[in-house]
Amino acid sequence: MVRNIRINIFTVTVILICIGIVMIYSSSSIYAWERYKDGFFFLKRHLLFLMIGAILTFTVMCIDYRRFRRFARPLLLFSIFLLLLVLIPGVGREVSGARRWFRFKFISFQPSELMNMAIIIYVADFISRKGNLIKTFFKGFLPPMIALGVCAVLVLVQPDLGTTVSISLVVFIMLFVAGTRMEYLISIVLVAIPALYVLIFSVAYRRARVMAFLNPWMDPKGSGFQIIQSQVALGSGGIFGVGLGHSRQKLFYLPAAHTDFIFSIIGEELGLIGTLAVIVLFIIFIQQGVKIIKNAPDRFGYFLALGLISMICIKAVINIGVSCGVLPTKGLPLPFISYGGSSFLFDMVSVGILINIARVGEYP
Repeated sequence: MVRNIRINIFTVTVILICIGIVMIYSSSSIYAWERYKDGFFFLKRHLLFLMIGAILTFTVMCIDYRRFRRFARPLLLFSIFLLLLVLIPGVGREVSGARRWFRFKFISFQPSELMNMAIIIYVADFISRKGNLIKTFFKGFLPPMIALGVCAVLVLVQPDLGTTVSISLVVFIMLFVAGTRMEYLISIVLVAIPALYVLIFSVAYRRARVMAFLNPWMDPKGSGFQIIQSQVALGSGGIFGVGLGHSRQKLFYLPAAHTDFIFSIIGEELGLIGTLAVIVLFIIFIQQGVKIIKNAPDRFGYFLALGLISMICIKAVINIGVSCGVLPTKGLPLPFISYGGSSFLFDMVSVGILINIARVGEYP
C-alpha cells in the first residue's frame, strides 16, 4: 500500500512537471524572443533547474529523513543569515523595488524559499521533542512563534507579504494539529489583523492590488489590468481551449504569463478541461500526501509531511485563486508548473522528502 502511495505521488508530480515544461515554453517563447532573441530562453533555464532539482530530490530520497532533525536549528539560522544578507545593497539583487534574490551568473536564488523549508523542519522537530508541552505557552507556543516572527519580519522587509502569509498559515496548521491551545492561535491572529491592515493599506501597490481585487474595472489599464487579462484568458478558452500554443493573452497582454499567471494560459489554450485536469492532479497529490502523513512512522515525519503538503497546497490554492480573481494578487508561483527557479527546486525537494517518509514508513 505504502509503495503505491510513493508511486502515485511521484507519478502525479512528474505529470505536473511535464505540463509545466510545455506551458512554460508556450507562454514564454514569444516574450523571450522579443526580449532576449531566444525563444527557448526561459525553457532552457527551467530545464536547468529541473536537472538540479532532480539531483537534489533523489539525494534527499536516499537519506533517512530523520537525520534532518540534527540540522533543524543550524538550517534555520543559516536561512535567517541569508535573509539578512540578501537585504544588503550590492549583494542581493533588486527587481521592481524588491530585494529577494541572489544572482549567480545565469541563475537566481531566493533565500525565502529555503526559509520555508527550514522553518517547517524546525517546527516539526520542535513539536516532536516537546510532546504535551506544546500545549503550554512559554515552552510550547512561544519558541516557534519567535522563530516565525524573525523570519516574517525579514521577508516583509524585502518586501514579500505573500510568502509571509503562506508560511505563517503552514506553521499555524502544524501547531493546531499538534494540539496547541486554540486561544493562543486566535490571540496571535487578532494581534496580526491590525498589523496586516497597516501593511496592506500603508503601501501603495498593495492597496492598489486589494482595490483591484474588489473592482478591477475601476482601473482597467493600471492595477486591475492583470486580473482582467487573466479572466479574459480563462474565459476565452471555453471548454476545450483555443489550442496549445495559440494563446492571444501571452502576446504581451498578460504580464507574468509564464510565472504567476500560467494557470490562466492553461485555461486559454487547453480550456476548462485543461484547468480541471490540473486541479484534479493537485487534489490527487494532496490525497496521497495525506496518506503519507497518516502512515508516517514517527511524530517528526508526521509533522514534516504535514508542513510540506500544507505549503504546496496553500501555494496552489493561492495561485489558482489569484488567476481566477477570487483572491488578491500575490507573487506565488503554481507548484511544479510555473517558471520559478528556487521555488520549483524546493517543491521538488519537498516531494523527495515525502517519498522518503513514505519509504521509511514502509520499512521502519
